[in-house]
Amino acid sequence: MMRDLIAAIDLGSNSFRLQVGRIVNDQIYPLDGLKEAVRLAAGLSPDKKLDLASQQRGVVALQRFQERLRDFPPERVRAVATNTLRVAKNAPEFLIRAEAALGFPIEVIAGREEARLIYVGVAHTLPDPHKQQLVVDIGGGSTEFIIGKSFEPLLLESRYMGCVGFSLRFFPDGRIDKRSLKDAELAARRELQTISAAYREAGWEEAVGSSGTAKALLEILEQNGFSRGGITRDGLEQFKAALLRAGSVDAVDLAGLKGDRLPVILGGFAIMNAVFKEFDLEHMVFSEGALRLGVLYDLLGRYHHHDLRDATVGAFMRRYGVDLRQAQQVADTACALLAQLEPGMAESEHIDHRFLRWAAMLHEIGISVAHSSYHKHSAYIVGNADMPGFSRMDQARLARLVLAHRGKLERVASIDAGSVDWLLIACLRLAVVIHRARDARGLPPVTLGREGRGFTLTAAPGWLQKLPLTAAALEEERRQWQGLGRALYVRALSLRTPTA
Repeated sequence: MMRDLIAAIDLGSNSFRLQVGRIVNDQIYPLDGLKEAVRLAAGLSPDKKLDLASQQRGVVALQRFQERLRDFPPERVRAVATNTLRVAKNAPEFLIRAEAALGFPIEVIAGREEARLIYVGVAHTLPDPHKQQLVVDIGGGSTEFIIGKSFEPLLLESRYMGCVGFSLRFFPDGRIDKRSLKDAELAARRELQTISAAYREAGWEEAVGSSGTAKALLEILEQNGFSRGGITRDGLEQFKAALLRAGSVDAVDLAGLKGDRLPVILGGFAIMNAVFKEFDLEHMVFSEGALRLGVLYDLLGRYHHHDLRDATVGAFMRRYGVDLRQAQQVADTACALLAQLEPGMAESEHIDHRFLRWAAMLHEIGISVAHSSYHKHSAYIVGNADMPGFSRMDQARLARLVLAHRGKLERVASIDAGSVDWLLIACLRLAVVIHRARDARGLPPVTLGREGRGFTLTAAPGWLQKLPLTAAALEEERRQWQGLGRALYVRALSLRTPTA
């Protein structure tokens, strides 16, 4: 039945992939999968812009995926984009077309978040996940490195090197010679030298490769008798000798080397060879689990209310010494105001309700940097830190809400006039003003309603008269909203006229 199915889409730098899984007893069993060799990274110009041809290949692939996902409810589908869409300057324009073609939102995830999701996927396929594992995932535009144990990542890194980028950079005409292979390998090793010491110190019991490059190399080595049972250092050397004998990628004739992998195999091989040398590996096993499976399990966790984003917010609050009581009462009041303003968002699981609560819980983390302009520090931390479970767009949205919780509203004036975020900002700002005294006064006797493009805050009789500082702060709020062309009326039921 459809209620047992969930789907993940991986917009990778080399391929776009769709994975449909069936949930059985909290386990996910792959049911169906589609792959399109889009080679998005190959369309990235020197000035970091995607060309029209690569964009069109991506749109066509997503239109095909949309047909398979047509009957899926939105909460059962998650689409993530990786390195190429992290670096492309025109990614926002492409994502508009891509989301229209797919029919679902697309999240651009940070490198370490990609690494975390890869590990979640790999760990669920390992025969003994309680071993300490080194996981290496060579993608089209980046390579992720994880050390983890018992489903928990211990070290996470992402490096800007991938099979597509390296193939274009070091083997642009497909020629294969010792100099090109050496240059590519050395470039990869330079990237690895910044993390190899920490990884060696942490140690691992087994090395695991995941995704397309590792799978392709495994098939080539095993089918040509270069290795038995995994990727080996000796097998890679034999493959290297075969490549040099061929002299050109078009002349390579080896069992297991598929046509869609041929254009990027040289870059992928150079990176893997560098990994073996820099980490002093002799053997690597392969796991079918990767980013897509990790996304599915992450999605499953959200269904069971084990959303990693809640844990991340809690961890950030502890790390930055947030006043829990103050954050909680601001969050409770902000969400209560939102429920009055928009009853459809009253449910605690509504995504806008959750963003408002997360923003309220994090709005003061910048005080740990400096009290002056702390909201700017808070917004910077939220927007730029590694926040497991949050996509880049999630973090950017949170950062805007946090930045807007006090001070000049003109800083966020670029938010679309019809965006729901204006409602969240109004609720958060008013909650912060109301609880400025930090006296645990609880939910205030006020109601919030809409007034055209603005808002009306109505207070119980006599409440504002007892709180002159709050009344003065609300007057300043009125001026801030007026500066944006939006009204904020503050009415006390004991008064006949509003403060305007």
